Amino acid sequence: MPTRSFWIVAGLLLVWSLIGDAAYLSQVTADLAKMATTDPSTAKAFAAMPEWAWSAYAVAVWVSTLAAIALLLRRRIAAPLYAVSLVAVLVQFGWTFLGSDVIADKGASAAIFPLIIIAIAAFSLWYSWRKAQERVLR
Repeated sequence: MPTRSFWIVAGLLLVWSLIGDAAYLSQVTADLAKMATTDPSTAKAFAAMPEWAWSAYAVAVWVSTLAAIALLLRRRIAAPLYAVSLVAVLVQFGWTFLGSDVIADKGASAAIFPLIIIAIAAFSLWYSWRKAQERVLR
């Protein structure tokens, strides 16, 4: 039987995923010309971001949301879904760190939030796998 902490963590992971969905939608539909007036470095990075990196971003956030819903429904499929999401996060940020000038333009502090995202994605996978092993997930 799930504990109260399970429901809290699962709920927080869903909220986190929904925030990621909103961030994706706002970034993929951003007016880059307008953005360039306030944040030219990010506008340049978004304009240069290849379709495969945008696709990885989409997979990362939408599959994470499916995984969070599966976790709340106590389904074992949550763990493999979180694994797919983590791989997509790594692909997406691989381009950000290795294929763009974001770090050079903004400094090392620009890597902090992506590293937090990677850590939460890894935690989500670990947590769902652990709950599957404990038979909280069916």
